[in-house]
Amino acid sequence: MSIRPDLPDLSAAFEALPNPRGGSVRSAEMALTDALHAFQRQGDSAAALRRAINALHAAGWLPAQRFAETLALVAPLGDETEANRARIAETLRVFGAAVERRNLRELACSTVLFDHYRALHALLAAHTRVTPVSFDDLALAGRAIPPATLRAIAPERLARVRAHYEESLLALLRAPSNNGEDAFSRLDACLSDLTGPDPYDFWRLASAAVRALRERSKSTPTDAPAADARRLYARFNLVLADQAHASSYAPKSLVRATLALLWRDFALFGAAPEDSAQVDVLRDYGLTVAWHVAATQASETVWEQGAAEAGEAATRDAVTRDLGVLRVNAAAYEDFLQSAEVSIDGLVERGEAARESGSADTDAALHAADASYRLGAAACSLGLGHVALLADTLGLAWRRIAYEFQTHTLDTAIPGRAAETLRSMLHQAAAGIAPAEGRGSVLSLIAMIERQTALSR
Repeated sequence: MSIRPDLPDLSAAFEALPNPRGGSVRSAEMALTDALHAFQRQGDSAAALRRAINALHAAGWLPAQRFAETLALVAPLGDETEANRARIAETLRVFGAAVERRNLRELACSTVLFDHYRALHALLAAHTRVTPVSFDDLALAGRAIPPATLRAIAPERLARVRAHYEESLLALLRAPSNNGEDAFSRLDACLSDLTGPDPYDFWRLASAAVRALRERSKSTPTDAPAADARRLYARFNLVLADQAHASSYAPKSLVRATLALLWRDFALFGAAPEDSAQVDVLRDYGLTVAWHVAATQASETVWEQGAAEAGEAATRDAVTRDLGVLRVNAAAYEDFLQSAEVSIDGLVERGEAARESGSADTDAALHAADASYRLGAAACSLGLGHVALLADTLGLAWRRIAYEFQTHTLDTAIPGRAAETLRSMLHQAAAGIAPAEGRGSVLSLIAMIERQTALSR
């Protein structure tokens, strides 16, 4: 990763490590530099921002594309006041530095970027009607969200749990921000009582999210994770009201918000073995993380710094290959192709077997999901955004099929066809051609994944 001499080093502002072996979108980086320079000269930055948007779209960096589109909408407002101009210029600097870091999970989940994204929307809100933004707008851009279920609970029992929850929530909201452990424990007990056996039971996701946020709050100097947990606890009370009125599914907007907050810190910092329960929940929703193992925070920091320095040294004079707008490290590219070949062959074989039999057993579907996730994680690391999104969505589809094995309500032919599309995209990458978007396959998988099925109550 290069640091432009005309801009300050903003790497310290970001949470995650850069990805020096990842692919770079040089045309987007240069376009963002041009946009910043044009903006500082009070010139027209629109053309440069359009180039950046097109390049990011071609690479499949969808959260970054959405961010750049918002910048293009807001840039004309810089002529109104000096405060607006300073805000937009700083956002251009930070976003350009983030794109140079080549870390797709960071571009999706960075709290630094989201704070700027929210500020841009605040500027827009003064001129037009815009819906409030939430963290998942960037983090989960383009991703499928399975329906989260609410199981039937006897009305008397649900009323007791709800009364206990509301009492504990009130105690939590009245407690100082650095206190409330007793209320947290009582709320967690309520969530445990509500959780059913369905892997997509909403309360399973809810429990994982608030516990991860509270655990994160112990190692961060700010109160932000704990504050996010408190807000979620408050919003969950509304879902309890829905469940009391016999709703079968939690609101999709809350599912998205909860899932994005659960993924955020794991996407940025990785997961440790003790986080396996939360990681399992993320995988059930099509999201993967990197694993790290360190005895202490200090040793982890040293390890990460060493890894970053080694990566920089290994890639400084490395041979590169161009795949459309994406420039990749040749060694990382070859490693990806070798690992992808094994995964895709197994996926296609399982898809063909499922099509022939009309169904797939649980173990076979879970193995297919794991293979898809491995492929998606490798593509994400290399910077192949379209491949990564299709692979993750395919993995989620197989995960859904595995859990619905008894009812056979999902069409196994859809992931089979998507696997063929994914193989075609990988063949293009192997031939040195930019992989196609695969958007049709992603949309077919999303329609299958997000379809609600009849629940017995």
